[in-house]
Amino acid sequence: MAINKNYTARLKRRLEQKTNYKKRLSLVKSHELRLVVRPHLDNLVVQFVEFNETGDKVIVTVNSKKLESLGWKANRGNIPSSYLTGLYAGIIAKKKNIKKAILDSGSHRSVKGSRIYAAVKGVIDSGINVPCSEEILPSEDSISGKIISNYASMLLKDDIVYKKQFSRYIKNSIKPEQLVSHFQEIKQKIINGAV
Repeated sequence: MAINKNYTARLKRRLEQKTNYKKRLSLVKSHELRLVVRPHLDNLVVQFVEFNETGDKVIVTVNSKKLESLGWKANRGNIPSSYLTGLYAGIIAKKKNIKKAILDSGSHRSVKGSRIYAAVKGVIDSGINVPCSEEILPSEDSISGKIISNYASMLLKDDIVYKKQFSRYIKNSIKPEQLVSHFQEIKQKIINGAV
């Protein structure tokens, strides 16, 4: 610890690279509801958060683990599951009369077509206005799992690599080549009010 009176200690969350306070301040000053998307290795969390002086108030929170209760058997850390989690959160938020939100991606970098933007696309498709460029959102093939299915079909020629790459799918009794139909089935459950 420095003894100099001009020294200012940096905030702990900033040192740990958990919070970008400059970015957070600009979001809070907007007085808009925030769509908080936090991707993890095998999970994704989507929240609608309102600023409060005593602490942020979470209005809606959906974790991609909730997809399992709807019958989702594929990986929870991929783009199709991120989209479904965003759609799920958006439909719950619509029931609570939420009409608009701004994206808060935290300290995560903005990457075109990433899981963060797949979740945003799901929220937008649920009918909530989130200001976002169409160019940064993932393609329909990526969202529906068609790219994963095509890759799995290509790997079928090499059984060892196929089983290694898609071991979790096989363990959960789903063929990765059938991911598109499985995605559509879960999406219809969410849209038809299974949430």
